[in-house]
Amino acid sequence: MSRKLKKGYYVRGQFVAEGSELDLELKRELKGDVEISKTDLKRESTELQELGEDLLGLRSDLMARLDLPDKLLEALAEARRITNFEGKRRQMQFVGKLMRQLDPEVREAARAALIEQHMPSARETALLHTAEQWRDRLVASDEALAQWMADFPQTDSQQLRALVRQARKDAPCADKVAVSQGLAPRQGRAYREVFQLVREQLATVDTADSRENHGLS
Repeated sequence: MSRKLKKGYYVRGQFVAEGSELDLELKRELKGDVEISKTDLKRESTELQELGEDLLGLRSDLMARLDLPDKLLEALAEARRITNFEGKRRQMQFVGKLMRQLDPEVREAARAALIEQHMPSARETALLHTAEQWRDRLVASDEALAQWMADFPQTDSQQLRALVRQARKDAPCADKVAVSQGLAPRQGRAYREVFQLVREQLATVDTADSRENHGLS
């Protein structure tokens, strides 16, 4: 895997990469700000070690985009395998050291990937809203049930009808005081299972449509 040449300079025969811990320290020393340099470096070291810990849970597709150095990828893989607390702590310190050697833009890309992983996609959000609307309509009326079966004939009609009947039986009586306080009454298990069934059916159709639109069989 090809790597970009790092920008930097040499000091007394030692290469100093731009944005590295040593680069920041040397620049601050030139400004006569050594004490602030130590404080900032400690804070940055802690932040980068925490960033490395977060990368342990990053999805493989997002990780692949980052084009991280092999040494860092191996250190992260080893950290995942270690279960001993002290061993894990030492390994993460090593990961933090490697993180400090990354170019600033790679660090920002890593932060952006973590944010992306924790944010639901617009498609998923729309799917959840649609599933909630259908669930409430199905529990509220038989007309909605007939419409659902017409639109989604692949659904197990007996299972859906049984869940809807049970959800209606389990529906709690509305507490006027609770409603006035914005507290929704707790729904039963069948109500939640109707949502799950509807969501799965919608997701199946959504995936099939997406594959068809992209010319996939």
